[in-house]
Amino acid sequence: MAKLLVPELGESILEGTLTNWLVKENESFKAGDNLAEIETDKITIEIPAQSNGTLKKILIENGQSVKVGEVIAELESSYDITSKKIMEGAKTKSEDKEPIKIEKKESSATKEKKTTEEIPNFDKEVSNKKEKIVQMSKLRQTVAKRLKSAQSSAAILSTFNEIDMSEIIKLRKSEQKKFQKKNKVKLGFMSFFIKACVQALKEIPEINSEIYEDKIIYKNYFDLGIAIGSEKGLVVPIIRDVENLSFAQIEQSIFELANKANTNKLTMSDLTGGTFSITNGGVYGSMMSTPIINPPQSAILGMHSIIERPIAFKNKVVIRPMMYVALSYDHRLIDGKQAVTFLVKIKEILENPKSIYN
Repeated sequence: MAKLLVPELGESILEGTLTNWLVKENESFKAGDNLAEIETDKITIEIPAQSNGTLKKILIENGQSVKVGEVIAELESSYDITSKKIMEGAKTKSEDKEPIKIEKKESSATKEKKTTEEIPNFDKEVSNKKEKIVQMSKLRQTVAKRLKSAQSSAAILSTFNEIDMSEIIKLRKSEQKKFQKKNKVKLGFMSFFIKACVQALKEIPEINSEIYEDKIIYKNYFDLGIAIGSEKGLVVPIIRDVENLSFAQIEQSIFELANKANTNKLTMSDLTGGTFSITNGGVYGSMMSTPIINPPQSAILGMHSIIERPIAFKNKVVIRPMMYVALSYDHRLIDGKQAVTFLVKIKEILENPKSIYN
């Protein structure tokens, strides 16, 4: 009797909700037929059959939580379906799903406690004059777990610098019409930061590395995660091999990923495998923050609002558009000198943007 296991659900995602069985017990299926759907905080995964067979027994019902590697059904099949093999054929589904209500079995002790103390029904909003209790979304639950995990597993420190954005603003203003007419997208600030980060990461490879057990994995490629606020919450899709992309290609990639995030069409491959991340709190008005690392990465760059303020320049006080930047990093791998040098390099490049713009 073959076993159907929960496949890998994505980087750092260990559990999901079995939302729908697509085949009934004792029903036959063909190779390639989807057997079940599992929903995570960001995507829905369809589990395909690897060969013809029959679904003999369902072990996990709709609406129950499942963990990676857990057995969810028994199959009569000529193909021994394992978690790894399922993952090779697993597809993602982007359609919006209705919330699944999870029925929880209660012990007799719990039932007795309810007679003396009212317990809120978290499937619905509970309101009174002073409080409003709502169930956390799956995305918010997963984000909370990952942020807590990052803080407990890494030695996170942050270092700061400031960038005079005058030259980038001038360059964007002079190039915007031509760039937009040619490429059908706007020339934004993010592409400059991505280009600058790639150059700095090449010079300080520890920041583009990760710790695995007692080893350091140096990445000789640059897959950058760009934090995007979507309707479902914060997601960090990946732009692959950015070192080989032009400004236009980077801006087009950002536009496409943002559109996919806002229409709930991001796939598992869009969200996994990044080597370094950038987040821009400035779009919400943040002046300064300390971003949290996205494991297993070792660092993240935080951009912030551009604010005109007085600075000393050539023995004079002048008003310049300034941005604070922050680098949060894992001190187990990255020393303070490397972190500071990285930000200084970013500053030097962005205050002379013509050195990278082409």
